[in-house]
Amino acid sequence: MSELRTIARHAGTVLVGQLAVMAFGVTDTIVAGRYAQEALAALSVGSAVYISVFVALIGMLQSLLPIWAELHGGRRHADVGRSVRQALYLAALGMAAGCSALLFPDLVFRWTQVPPALQDVVRNYLSVLVLALPPALLFRIFSTLNQSLGKPVLVTWLQALSLPFKIVLTIWFVFGGLGLPAQGAVGCAWATVAVNYLMLACSLWLIRTQSLYTPYAIWARMEKPDWHAIVQFARLGIPSGLSVMVEVTAFTLMALFISRQGTQATAAHQVVGNLAAVMYMVPLSIAIATSARVSYWLGAGDPRHARAAIRTGFRLGLGMTFTMAAVIALARGPIAAVYSSDPGVAAVAAGLLAWVAAYHVGDATQALCVFVLRCYRVAVAPLVAYCVSLWGVGLAGGYALAYRGIGPWPAQHSPASFWAASTFALALLAFILPTILWRAVRSYRPVS
Repeated sequence: MSELRTIARHAGTVLVGQLAVMAFGVTDTIVAGRYAQEALAALSVGSAVYISVFVALIGMLQSLLPIWAELHGGRRHADVGRSVRQALYLAALGMAAGCSALLFPDLVFRWTQVPPALQDVVRNYLSVLVLALPPALLFRIFSTLNQSLGKPVLVTWLQALSLPFKIVLTIWFVFGGLGLPAQGAVGCAWATVAVNYLMLACSLWLIRTQSLYTPYAIWARMEKPDWHAIVQFARLGIPSGLSVMVEVTAFTLMALFISRQGTQATAAHQVVGNLAAVMYMVPLSIAIATSARVSYWLGAGDPRHARAAIRTGFRLGLGMTFTMAAVIALARGPIAAVYSSDPGVAAVAAGLLAWVAAYHVGDATQALCVFVLRCYRVAVAPLVAYCVSLWGVGLAGGYALAYRGIGPWPAQHSPASFWAASTFALALLAFILPTILWRAVRSYRPVS
């Protein structure tokens, strides 16, 4: 099978699963929006806090993909199983830190000046999502393992088959019925808890019963913590997780800062942000597939094939990216109308989607670069670039443009200020990260 077909098949399978998971968020947005504008605004703020914590921990665990893919490429099956078991210790530490952050969000509320009227609902929403974090992190280990082996289909099936349950449960919990009172935005959180535990239970059953996992002896007895292995995880995982945290908080903190502009602006941003996140799944899936192939070839001792996989992944990823950006730019009005029945929210969202089209190009480029850089164990330089560009230029620049003014431009008091600054920040990353990647590939020397 050609490298293009291998990457495309892997990416396509991952994409279906990722879109199913993103459809969880789309379901929450649409159902909460139909329930009440206030529920949608609370969901926007609450999901911003949760995602900021969750995705940082996910990034830490996702960074193990190149480690396991290299072991797989070198046919070191027993080492894959031992490495997966050691990753459980890392996940346990992540659970403790993440749950603490979700239970005590007051500092974030004060810093971002979330309106007091939203704070109680958001706090209840987050307290329920604490229960969803442990199964979500354990399922991510299962997902990363399958991606590293080039066999993501079982993960995709679980994610896709869980979607109908998520839709039904969200509608039921939000609107109430059959003796259950309406719970608004908090109902979205309870539906997420139920679905996460369902997916975890199914993944454990598959590991126990499917022959795919037999060579790796995943169910062998847990070893004591191997601090050398855990340190290796941390050297790659911590800066990778922090990079994802910077990337996501630069995105999600926009929702918290925009919330002071009122429910209409907050709801419109939730619509646009949700769509941008869905679009991101395409380059993300291609980046995952590409990094799995690159690490596989590096583990097999063939850096030439690894470089060929990089070129193939970038051609595929950027081709899809420009196509999607063009579609969003041309159809932004009808797309916004699908998300919200409120004409005011839909009008503001349609204007923001013009920025999303340009934003997506830079977002896709940086995703492809950063995933491949992890294959070459480069994680600190992207973290620095993220902090400067996404926090410094994107978030701080958007805040200044929205509320203080910059030079000849007075304060805009519009969510478009944040999207414009973030688009410019991603354009900077789309220049910086390919340069870092080019140097990493050229300087790579196989470990003898």
